[in-house]
Amino acid sequence: MTTPERIVSLLELKRNTGERGTRKFIAYKGVVYDVTDCLKWRLDMHEFLHFPGQDLTSELPDAPHHEEVFKHDCVQIVGKLEG
Repeated sequence: MTTPERIVSLLELKRNTGERGTRKFIAYKGVVYDVTDCLKWRLDMHEFLHFPGQDLTSELPDAPHHEEVFKHDCVQIVGKLEG
């Protein structure tokens, strides 16, 4: 997947939590992903540990999976995280 040139501000990331009809965004290593359509995020939380609207870069090393999760069909790249 190629990363679009769109720049996503930290505020926009934090606003996209699935609440009030927004999409569910997460960030990892400077890339923002839309996980709205992923079953593992359907309850607005992933595995009762992670909330959308956050940068999860520091949390992935403790996860039982690796970066391959960002290649699932339900995950869409939104753009680059500002900064």
